[in-house]
Amino acid sequence: MRLAISRQNLARVLGAVGKVVESRNTIPILGNVLLSAVPGQLQVTGTDLDITATASVEADVSEPGRVCVDVKLLADITKKAGADDITIGTDGEKLIVKSGRSRFSLATLPAEDFPTASEAKYDTEFDVDLAALFAPVQFAISTEEVRFYLNGIFFKGEGSKLTAVATDGHRLSRHAVDGDHTFNGIIVPRKTVGVLPRGLVTVAVSENRIRVAAGDFVMVSKLIDGTFPDYDRVIPKANDKKILFGSDDMRQAASRVSVVSSERGRAVKMSFADGEAKLAVSNPDSGSATDEIIVTYDGDPIEIGFNANYLTELVGIFPAGDIQLALADSGSPAVFTSEKAPGLLAVLMPMRV
Repeated sequence: MRLAISRQNLARVLGAVGKVVESRNTIPILGNVLLSAVPGQLQVTGTDLDITATASVEADVSEPGRVCVDVKLLADITKKAGADDITIGTDGEKLIVKSGRSRFSLATLPAEDFPTASEAKYDTEFDVDLAALFAPVQFAISTEEVRFYLNGIFFKGEGSKLTAVATDGHRLSRHAVDGDHTFNGIIVPRKTVGVLPRGLVTVAVSENRIRVAAGDFVMVSKLIDGTFPDYDRVIPKANDKKILFGSDDMRQAASRVSVVSSERGRAVKMSFADGEAKLAVSNPDSGSATDEIIVTYDGDPIEIGFNANYLTELVGIFPAGDIQLALADSGSPAVFTSEKAPGLLAVLMPMRV
């Protein structure tokens, strides 16, 4: 194998594919990427056995070939290269990388040892900004190992909507956008969500895989094999106490008072009455704090407790501006919505304070 490529292009594809590769592996080949040189193009492939990503880039290939090399080493060399052009070639079992006066000789593994994913048939294919659809719900993905089916985003196409949902049992977020594509719900793993390319992509789904393609980048991921809970039953439908508050006001007030909260509890008590919200935190070890913000509310006084970190993070998923908080009582889930994000809804479970 022998080729010449621009440092910028090589860094870009290694960065895109390298996100999939785990830094620590018990299987050496999984710390490598597969370099495939074909006329006019270099293909770079990485995998962790659950996700496989391939990126292609223009290259001046004088001798086609395939070889596996440590992705971290090659990426670091590329970033620190002193010239704009890089030449790559094989010499026996070594990969020779040259840039300017720099020369590196890297260990390789046989291309035949690199794991390949089997071809899959997909039920439907469509274009969508998947990263933007998933972004407002990603924070609610669970990290609990026992309920593994919550370790991702539930994604379905039904009617004229594409819907994404995530929950960890304490908070839930649902985001829907227009999309005339029908498919059964799937659960996209947390890691896959984290490495999605930004912008419009072509998505193909089947019962056990999702494929995401954006330009010269293609990623295929396994799905979580489990049953996502019926989230519609969790979302309250009769919360009649409606409170309107500014997102920045609430986020900053919650952040301020949580300074004195305990690391374990992080509980903030909220009292709503006469157009005002009072936030209070009490910690026997460090003291107490209160803050007040102006809200739109003229109903009976009501108090409720939330995890301050959860509240701050949840408010942050909405666009700047007014957010509506709908309550039933101090012990029931609260619903957050905003006119500026009509497809977004979040639910937060209360805490005892």
